[in-house]
Amino acid sequence: MSSTIARKCFFDSNVVLYLVGEDKAKKERAVSLLSLESIISTQVVNENVNVCLKKFKFTKEKTFSHANFLINRLNLVLIDEATITTSFDIYSKYSISYWDSLIVASALNSGCEILYSEDMQDGLIIEGTLTIKNPFT
Repeated sequence: MSSTIARKCFFDSNVVLYLVGEDKAKKERAVSLLSLESIISTQVVNENVNVCLKKFKFTKEKTFSHANFLINRLNLVLIDEATITTSFDIYSKYSISYWDSLIVASALNSGCEILYSEDMQDGLIIEGTLTIKNPFT
């Protein structure tokens, strides 16, 4: 019997959006990645609400149901002064957008080893501790 060590994983907005999306394969993959160590930030919840309302045209009820699922099922971290300051450093060092830098900073400050993102550079290692992985490749 092999044992696996649970790793703290952070989820970008685009990955958890597949939980309510219509791509069945990506939905199944996103669900399979969720664990007790899954972490998101307040930014991820708010971006999901925005996409559900504006792009997916979900009702408020369906949108907020999804947001509440994220809040209640995953570990939620707040974006605080330290996260914002870290995001400035990340933005200055790496070729990623400011908003992605804020996601990366949240993952780093939460002690995550993996950041699942469909949009960021697959395989990029940030600060020697956080690896960005595209879960759909």
